[in-house]
Parts: sequence; C-alpha cells; structure tokens
Amino acid sequence: MRGKLLILAAALSLAVAGCGIQVGGQASILDKDELIVAVKSDQPGLGLRTGGRFEGFDVDVASYVAKYLGKKVTFVETTSEGREDKLRSGAADMVIATYSISPQRKAEVTFAGPYYVSRQDILVRKETTDIRGVRDLEGRKLCQAKGSISASRVVVGRRVMADLVPADTYGACVDMLRSRRVDAVSTGDLILAGFAARDKGAYTIVNAPFTEERYGIALRLGDVAGCEEVNRALTEMYQSGAAAGLLVRRFGSTGLRLTTSVPQFEGCE
Repeated sequence: MRGKLLILAAALSLAVAGCGIQVGGQASILDKDELIVAVKSDQPGLGLRTGGRFEGFDVDVASYVAKYLGKKVTFVETTSEGREDKLRSGAADMVIATYSISPQRKAEVTFAGPYYVSRQDILVRKETTDIRGVRDLEGRKLCQAKGSISASRVVVGRRVMADLVPADTYGACVDMLRSRRVDAVSTGDLILAGFAARDKGAYTIVNAPFTEERYGIALRLGDVAGCEEVNRALTEMYQSGAAAGLLVRRFGSTGLRLTTSVPQFEGCE
C-alpha cells in the first residue's frame, strides 16, 4: 500500500510540474505568455501615465525584462501602498515601482534585482538654503508618502525628529512642497530627480545622500525560477550598456550622478 501511495505522489508531482505550477498553486512568470507589470503613474522619469500610456525608467526596465523572457507586457497602475496587494490578488505578475527591498518586504514577496541602487536624498524649494543635510530636517515638516519607508529612515534610522505630514503619493508630496505645506521631501534620488526635471528651476536636490534604496522587481512569494531569470535579464541589460543608455535618456539632464554598473543582487529566496 505504501508503495502505491509513493507512486501516486510521484505521478501527481510530475503532473503539477508539467502544468508549470509550483507547490502551493502559485504560477511562475515563466509559464505565462503575457506579463502584467504594476508601475507608478505619477513619478516623472520613472513611471508616469500620459495620454493613456506609461513611460519612464521603470517601464523601460519592465519592457527589457519582458523582451528577454520572450513575453508580451501590459502595464497597470499601482501606488506604494498597493504593491503587495497587486501580487497577492493576481492583478499583477511583477511590480516595478521604486520598490525598496527590505527584510520585512522580503517576507511578503520574492525580489529580483535590485535593478537600481538609488541613494536617499532631500528635495527642497529652490529658495531654501538652510536644509543642507538630513540633520537639518529636525523639527521641519517632512512629507511621508503612504506605503513608503523613506520617511521612517529619517525619523527611525537617523533619529531626526521631523514633523511627518502624510500624503497618498510622492506626486502629492511634491505638490505639498510647492504649496509650502511641507518643507522637504526625502526619498530615492531618482524619484527626486524626475520631479526636479519636470519642474525645472522650482526645486533643488540637496545632494547629501544618507542611505541607499535598493529598488527590486517584486514577484509572487516563492517564484525563485522566475526571479533567477529576471536577474539574468538585468545582468544583460547592464553589461550590454542598455541600462546606461536608458538612465542617461531619463535623467542625464538633471546632473545626478548615475550608477551604470551591475548592482549586487540580493539572491532569490
């Protein structure tokens, strides 16, 4: 009887493998003909929706990875707060949305990459001269985008007691900066550079980076095979010079010092 059960179990395993389904019922991105990728819609230079289409560096990366994998790609919108839900609900197969890798988030999703290592900096209004670094945010009004961990890196990581003002998105944060409802916005320098490039002359990047933001490509938890293939795509993207070209195209006019070498990957878990 035990032998029959073992044979049956082996047959079921083969059947599951033949259907391209992982244990637990989670499909790998490798088994799909078309990938649905969630990106931001309000971050200039990274993920911006204009005229019904998405554009930006995150969109460029998604398109490159999909082409490497031989897949079609469709884009959907996400906010910082909704990124995990997009994967859990099946509304997206991948999330490429300035999604910083952290130990807590690695318990929710599987991260490929990072596809870029950004440095956290500070954006202020052009006329602001007394915020030169993270310590100068003490007692200042700092915007906190919902679902982002950047503001906590100031208050918790650096123990700078800024007055956090909530907003739904970084686009809303920059609107609040313009209208003087906050004194500063702090997050990855690529995000800040995108807004500075959009509104030329309105803002200044302080250029005092104080931590790194490792932007990962999020897949459903446990899709190790898909993660490894995405990492191969990212390696080719950097080694071929394609990444450098895309970065210069999107941010070359901002004066931001761009990183064009292959990032050190986290490793698929």
